[in-house]
Amino acid sequence: MCWYCGSPINDPEPIGRSLRCQDCGKDLRSCKNCRFFQSGSRGDCRETSAEPQVDKERANFCDWFSLDKKYRVQSEGQKAEKAKSDDASRTAFDNLFK
Repeated sequence: MCWYCGSPINDPEPIGRSLRCQDCGKDLRSCKNCRFFQSGSRGDCRETSAEPQVDKERANFCDWFSLDKKYRVQSEGQKAEKAKSDDASRTAFDNLFK
């Protein structure tokens, strides 16, 4: 989802520099959509090799950009597979105490 308005991001990765949110028009390839973005860290980025970006809301050419998984829209198949995996994990955990 877009970090600004919450609209789904359906574009395949890699996210191009010119892609914008269909609803609010904000740049999608920005620090605030990146998995390394962390407000308060050095340069607001957990990736120590990345060059600091001045505007975290604008598109950039950072080589380390990777869309944060919390912003990626999951397909129904992916949701079902994750649910199966969660159920299997829960069952395995419960079996430890039997």
